Amino acid sequence: MVSPYVISGLAPFALAASLLAFPALAADQETTEESASTSSPMETAKSAEKGALKNPYSTDDAAVVEEGHEIYMAAGCNGCHGGTGGGGMGPPLTNPVWIYGKDDDTLFRLTALGSDALLEQGYTRTGSENVVGPMPAQGTIVKSTDDMWKMITWIHSINE
Repeated sequence: MVSPYVISGLAPFALAASLLAFPALAADQETTEESASTSSPMETAKSAEKGALKNPYSTDDAAVVEEGHEIYMAAGCNGCHGGTGGGGMGPPLTNPVWIYGKDDDTLFRLTALGSDALLEQGYTRTGSENVVGPMPAQGTIVKSTDDMWKMITWIHSINE
């Protein structure tokens, strides 16, 4: 049997080891979260396996929806799709017709890479709308993958 004095004598060392280890784990977690929020949408769209991209946000989160609309406007998406997503020279985002599909993976890639690069990745048109030309890539305009997801959350919120 181990003496309680030995155990209590080791307690300060165990506590010190824990205190040293947990900040490192917390830093690793922060680095992972930071890289996810700052990674380029282009990089994400090019490297993820087809069908693997899933939106971490819900349209029930009003703050995320509002932030997504702000990102949409700042990126200039309103120039083609209108300020409320009702369309213009680009197709409306508010109607049930989606040219390439409305799942998270397709919308992320379409927005990040543009329609020509989306087709090169093996995606196909599933709907028909009057469009002036191909959708340009926004993956260098929208700065982070996290911001892209927030913008897509807003798009989903106006299309429910």
